[in-house]
Amino acid sequence: QVQLVESGGGLVQAGDSLRLSCAASGRTLSSLIMGWFRQAPGKEREFVASILRNGGNTNYAESLKGRFTVSRDNAKNTVYLQMNSLIPEDTAVYYCAADISYLMSTRMDRYDYWGQGTQVTVTS
Repeated sequence: QVQLVESGGGLVQAGDSLRLSCAASGRTLSSLIMGWFRQAPGKEREFVASILRNGGNTNYAESLKGRFTVSRDNAKNTVYLQMNSLIPEDTAVYYCAADISYLMSTRMDRYDYWGQGTQVTVTS
């Protein structure tokens, strides 16, 4: 069993930056592919980014490339999502997720464990 706890969300203004963290326990982080998803009010949950076990490969939602960066510190069992130049449309609950398989995916149903999410609100 893997437990995931997100932190770092908050209320910010457009143009600000935030760094989200996801602390994992119950399994060595280096054995997990990690992903970030988000769900805006009234919308379906959508893929944000993913990162391979050793951090050597990442994938992003096309619309977020250049503003968001996913990284991981396996020694600290933590995954990060750096979000820059935030816009109101980034307002959502952000979730981290863990995948025990060997292939990165943008699909929610490929991830085995989920955190409870952290709220990010961006005001104009």
